[in-house]
Amino acid sequence: MNGDLETTHKRRVRYKGTHPRSFHEKYKEAQPEKYADTIEKVISKGSTPAGMHISIMVNEILDVLKIQPGEQGLDATLGYGGHTKAMLERLEGQGHMHALDVDPIEIVKTKKRLEDKGFGPEILTIHQTNFANIDEVAKEAGKFDFVLADLGVSSMQIDNPERGFSYKVDGPLDLRLDPEHGQSAAERLSGITKNEFVGMLIDNSDEPYAEEIAKVVFDNMRKGVKFETTTELKDAIEKALEIVPKAERKEAVKKSCARVFQALRIDVNSEFEVLYAFLEKLPDILKPGGRVAILTFHSGEDRLVKKAFKELKKAGVYSDASEDVIRPSAAECARNPRAKSTKLRWAIKG
Repeated sequence: MNGDLETTHKRRVRYKGTHPRSFHEKYKEAQPEKYADTIEKVISKGSTPAGMHISIMVNEILDVLKIQPGEQGLDATLGYGGHTKAMLERLEGQGHMHALDVDPIEIVKTKKRLEDKGFGPEILTIHQTNFANIDEVAKEAGKFDFVLADLGVSSMQIDNPERGFSYKVDGPLDLRLDPEHGQSAAERLSGITKNEFVGMLIDNSDEPYAEEIAKVVFDNMRKGVKFETTTELKDAIEKALEIVPKAERKEAVKKSCARVFQALRIDVNSEFEVLYAFLEKLPDILKPGGRVAILTFHSGEDRLVKKAFKELKKAGVYSDASEDVIRPSAAECARNPRAKSTKLRWAIKG
């Protein structure tokens, strides 16, 4: 009997101090249904609970998409499933949603999360594929009345040190949305030239210290240093920015770290190429009068979306498209600081 108890009983995670600090110690935050009070406390302080993602601009998206019961929709970027859940609720049990995600780790968790809320295969079909492949999905599913693409990286990926998305915690320098395929950021960095790295930093994130950062990184690599962890790359960025006046250095390092990691993530996941393909194929998967909403999080993405919508509206492919971006409210940004850089654009198929 005692032996059975020992194998089934699991001790809670122990941590130093009065509050959990590391990702794996925050076990309550990873169970929102069980620890709702803890979740609300974390969110009310302007933070995102570990292992969770707070969906951005949900009401604004629903206003744009004007979902009606019986329609067929596509969430091109499933993530944590918050947007998908909101759109499914608008269907009121009629019609169907399809959702895509390339992340083999999070897609399993989200599928179960939505099934537990009553959204099973009778109303939701989930595909593990890149959203550049929307034409293949449409061949199987038919055309869509509404489409959403949220181009941001989910908080679950950013916060998990094992994924290597953040400079704030030590972990492998990976940055792949699908860690089972392609090159990691560490592998990519070891196989490019200094000039290619400078170009990547400028093109993907407008990094003002691209030359200085690349010099430090490649000087180290010539000495045999391999950048395999997030901390090693962060330390190189800090070294490169010693040229910045001391009073301004901390903030400059923080911003450059964010931009460098963003640039590598975009490159490793071919994010601009994927977005090009998505925008090119998008009109052909929409029904006449079909509506699309796209959330972007940096200027490069927004420029591509704005240009595509403007040109295709002029060509008569879209009957209407947003002239200006829609931004999250001040209240939403206060509750969820990760919403601050978000821009929403929309279009309607002619």
